[in-house]
Amino acid sequence: MGKQWKICVLPGDGIGPEITRQAVKVVKTIAEYYKIPLELEEALIGGAALEKEGISLPMSTLTRCRAADAILLGAVGDPRWDDQPLAMRPESGLYSLRAKMGMYVNLRPAVSYPILSDIAPLSKKGDFDLLVVRELSGGIYFGDKGVREDSNVRSAYDIESYSEKEIERIARFAFQMAEKRRKEVVSIDKANMMETSRLWREVVDQLASQFPEVSLRHIYADHASMELIRNPKQFDVILTSNLFGDLLSEEAAALTGSVGLASSASLGYTSNGIYEAAHGSAPKLAGMNKANPIGAILSVAMMLYHTYSMELASKAVQWAVMETLKHHRTADIATPQMETTGTEEMGDFVVRQLQEILPSVVLGGANTPKEE
Repeated sequence: MGKQWKICVLPGDGIGPEITRQAVKVVKTIAEYYKIPLELEEALIGGAALEKEGISLPMSTLTRCRAADAILLGAVGDPRWDDQPLAMRPESGLYSLRAKMGMYVNLRPAVSYPILSDIAPLSKKGDFDLLVVRELSGGIYFGDKGVREDSNVRSAYDIESYSEKEIERIARFAFQMAEKRRKEVVSIDKANMMETSRLWREVVDQLASQFPEVSLRHIYADHASMELIRNPKQFDVILTSNLFGDLLSEEAAALTGSVGLASSASLGYTSNGIYEAAHGSAPKLAGMNKANPIGAILSVAMMLYHTYSMELASKAVQWAVMETLKHHRTADIATPQMETTGTEEMGDFVVRQLQEILPSVVLGGANTPKEE
């Protein structure tokens, strides 16, 4: 079924290689079941690339990524490089990859897991299912920045800048995603204080007329952070800038019970994308078989949906995760009295559940698991 898959795997730093191995297990399970030829190629990024190549994004890595259908990324970050300038830090490799691959959308879903209500009180049945659509290639992170010294007084500056085009394309993506969901967009800004936010709101309002079935409302970012905690189920699609999206998507991930459960996709004008767990490299956990691989595995579900248009297979991965969490938990989502499951074992359990679920998915979704 279908053409060959060509996926570039970037294990990265810290726990990145461990969680990526679990994601690859899931990819192989899906490809084997659907009889899809699979080509996996690894490459260096971040601290691992700095150590071996002297640069956080080698040209060889970029070439392989550009030739791939999709990119599976572990995590980047290594404290050995913390005192270096930004250009020589592992994170610069990820920023450069996103920019050079033309990625301007970052998707961060957050879904409540009733089975985890003992560690996440807001994660109750039907409580929330939201999607943060974050602008990824503009804003304050990419604006002019620097440090100046005047009369022995140092100051620093970071400038936020957005064009109408940048706002329109991310807003259009958010409205299109909302059309496939509950048809609600909440645009988050600081239009009471920032010129970029006033332009943001103006462009979003103009675009909304092209999506008459989708409702739109605006919320200031500070108020949105409170509402996300108070009543997360009010949100369907959250549209916001690079900085606000960075902050609010972390808050949304915490609502689920652990950032270890959080997946993400970075997308651009083409169907290929960068799929990664939303957490960092957690170097203190590296090699200890303790990291939670669920975020990386759920990123595979996003890859199946956005790159390969395999909605049922994507849902099968999500169902497999849901079933696994009923019986097994890594340390970050376990209660003190629980026996915890290691990274490798968690990946194996998800694969076993997936192998049981896939036949029913192929038969049209009959007998698929239901949340309890």
